Amino acid sequence: MVFASVEFLALFLPLFFIAYMVVPRQGRNFVLLLASWIFYGWWKPIFLLLLIGVTVFSFYCGQAIERAADDRGRQRALAFGATVNLLCLGWFKYANLLVDTTNGGLSLFDLGAIAWDPVILPIGLSFYVLQSISYLYDIRRGVVKAEPHFVAFAVYIAMFTQLIAGPVIRYRWVDAELASRRLTLGGFTAGARRFAVGFAMKVIIADSLAPLVDIAFNLPAPSAADAWLGLLAYSLQLYFDFAGYSAMAIGLGLMLGFHFPENFNHPYLATSIQDFWRRWHISLSGWLRDYLYVALGGNRQGPARTYVNLVLTMAIGGLWHGAAWTFLAWGLLHGLALAVERAGRQRGITVPPFIAYPLTMAVVMTAWTLFRATSWGMAETVLLGQFGFNGLPLGGTMAVALHPTMVLWLAVGLVAVWWPAASPAIRARVPRWWQALWPALAFAYAMALLEGRETVPFLYFQF
Repeated sequence: MVFASVEFLALFLPLFFIAYMVVPRQGRNFVLLLASWIFYGWWKPIFLLLLIGVTVFSFYCGQAIERAADDRGRQRALAFGATVNLLCLGWFKYANLLVDTTNGGLSLFDLGAIAWDPVILPIGLSFYVLQSISYLYDIRRGVVKAEPHFVAFAVYIAMFTQLIAGPVIRYRWVDAELASRRLTLGGFTAGARRFAVGFAMKVIIADSLAPLVDIAFNLPAPSAADAWLGLLAYSLQLYFDFAGYSAMAIGLGLMLGFHFPENFNHPYLATSIQDFWRRWHISLSGWLRDYLYVALGGNRQGPARTYVNLVLTMAIGGLWHGAAWTFLAWGLLHGLALAVERAGRQRGITVPPFIAYPLTMAVVMTAWTLFRATSWGMAETVLLGQFGFNGLPLGGTMAVALHPTMVLWLAVGLVAVWWPAASPAIRARVPRWWQALWPALAFAYAMALLEGRETVPFLYFQF
């Protein structure tokens, strides 16, 4: 079940809200947990057992860390808890990659391949494992106390509002609201508006651009115009798909009395790669910084080690996104860009904004090629096209795909991306009545589109 589906909007959500509103306040966590487990099990019920298993294990591991007699005991309990969580993630997410890579190596020497039935990746696993690890780590650091109530902790891990694709929530952000939260009309309406905006971002823009992206990335010899047009469409598709999901998750949280942090802050207005990661998937970049980069030593062990830590952190972050070596390459490219920027800043090198912005977007978009490609061959084909090896003009296939409606949604996406950079005087000209009305109109139009399409999964579900 996904947010942008008829069964969620017309069946699951209304029934859930009825149950959530009528039960006494002390029973709302139980209703939310039960609904979240039903929501997760809707896809494959067998993987609900994995979610529950990780939840039970992490709950009691948190208790063990807090009860440990000394620091050494707390460290051991943390190491055990984090290792089990990572092994769980490693098996389901990376076993196929390791076997495929090994079989590729064996084939070079004409050796027999390893017999293997592919492991299915449970949706949301990457997100709730990170939440479990941050919870255990924060108990170890004394930042939070272990949650004494299993239902409240299970809600933190499994809350359907952001279970599948984030934001990556830290326990200390919601611990007070897990214990007690207020439902207000203002919070509900603000959350509903935010949900409507995110729904429109996903259905109207991201899903509308998906066919153009698929065509561009499957051309056998794309021209420069083909490749860059497809890359522009993918950059917009990915942003409006994932930022749309985050907006829907934040909106649902507000409707229930939770206040989740923002996960995007206009990333395509960034003027450096560092600035980009302060704006893109903020909850993940913050997690990588606080729980990985700092644990590796951060910038405390000299410049050379700092650069290594930056590159290693981003490489691991790349692999977290997907079990493919193209994701590793994507992460390495961002890590190298961050290291180069840091070296430049330390040497007093400044880049004017009119150069920094297009340079940043060129790096980000070129890296998206590795992120979107399903194989090294596809990545190579599209990259060669971007650099003009197959000619420059727009090809016939892309020209046909670029019909007026597609041009419209490309234009709408670009305006939405750049609108926050418009001067206050220009933005002030938008009537207040339109600011209040357009989310409802966009939601209604998105619902109409959804009725005539197959449900398109969110792109981050595969991660």
